[in-house]
Amino acid sequence: MTTSPELQPTDTVRIPRGVRLREDKARGGWVLLAPERVFQLDPIAREVLTRVDGERTIADIVDDLAAAFDAPRERILTDVRAMLLDLMTKNVLEVV
Repeated sequence: MTTSPELQPTDTVRIPRGVRLREDKARGGWVLLAPERVFQLDPIAREVLTRVDGERTIADIVDDLAAAFDAPRERILTDVRAMLLDLMTKNVLEVV
């Protein structure tokens, strides 16, 4: 796993083994389940994480989000990189 403080658009990330993205039907939302931890996801985080498959680069994910939501690519890139880096520091995401 990369320990760099900066993620590059060419980096590919994945949800590591033991962590799961699941719909929480009881509470009506999505969660990221990790050993002894649960992260409640807002709709934006869910949109990003459903695109994290260990094959697409961050740039691919950002391009897809920009097209889907007709939003400025650079703004999405900034926000997505910050979110992914935060999840990496919590050990629920890793660079391939």
